[in-house]
Amino acid sequence: MLHVVLVGCGAMSKTWLEAARQSPEIRIAGLVDLDADRARQRAREYELAGVAIGTDLDVILDQTKADAVFDVVVPAARRQVANSAFAHHCHLLTEKPLADSPANARAIVDAARRAGRVHAVVQNRRYVANVRRIRRFLDSGAIGAPTSIHADFFVAPHFGGFREEMRHVLLLDMAIHTFDAARYMVNGEPADVYCQEWEPANSWYRQGSSASATFELGRNRMFTYRGSWCADGFRTSWEGSWRIVGERGSLIWDGHDEVKAEVVLPEREGLIDKVGPVTVPPLDPSDRIGGHLGVIADFVQAVKTGTEPETRGSDNIKSLAMVFAAIESAETGRRVNIASQEG
Repeated sequence: MLHVVLVGCGAMSKTWLEAARQSPEIRIAGLVDLDADRARQRAREYELAGVAIGTDLDVILDQTKADAVFDVVVPAARRQVANSAFAHHCHLLTEKPLADSPANARAIVDAARRAGRVHAVVQNRRYVANVRRIRRFLDSGAIGAPTSIHADFFVAPHFGGFREEMRHVLLLDMAIHTFDAARYMVNGEPADVYCQEWEPANSWYRQGSSASATFELGRNRMFTYRGSWCADGFRTSWEGSWRIVGERGSLIWDGHDEVKAEVVLPEREGLIDKVGPVTVPPLDPSDRIGGHLGVIADFVQAVKTGTEPETRGSDNIKSLAMVFAAIESAETGRRVNIASQEG
């Protein structure tokens, strides 16, 4: 049983607490928030009788002797939370993004390594079933090695609040899900990026609601991303819409349930090679799925066995580096090396 203190009791904490109460391996020992009344409200909502409640994480960690911290605070506070967690010998699972800057991301990852604690990020879209299926299918070589990856993301949410005032809102707040999925599905190592941002006339955001980026993912594989948070009509899934081109065929995924692939046949009609459908197998029993619950289960298993979780900070920093490199490219108009953002 892992005794956990959750810090940050805003709206996102509900998703975490809902997942945590489905895990027999988790006991919520404390709730921390700058607003103690909000923490008490969450305790009542989720029937967490007897949990420690307070506004100071260090005090609650001293009181509970917790094994781990769940970090659901704003990104600017992540480094402080990480320092407190590791100082109390706690493992740390944090909401995405890992940090609010490359320097803070590197500092948190280094602190986890020095402390010898498990540190992971809730990159929950990686635990989507079709993302797993696509990775396994591509690894099989059924359409040859991937050569180019294309993702479109067009959704028009009216969030209100802080998102509509953010700079680089699409890249900072959402694009990491798509970037991380691309990295995972083709087993890519991001090398560099060229990105542009713009604000359409119909936008209700302050800055950065629309972006286009081209990444090099190693071995001459290119990944193109087109996205907008103010594109009404014909919206994509929140997972985006995908086309992955391989050496001998292509795969498309609508971001919902439809995953299809075609492979080149040994025939040609005029100028065009014939293609035929090829089955994308169902999930394998070993595939990790389940969104937040899947990430939490992976984290618990890593703590119990001394292994590393899939979304460990030392790996997730590569996806975050894609975000910061894209932002730097958009600001400077230059192609940016991504490794420079990892440190």
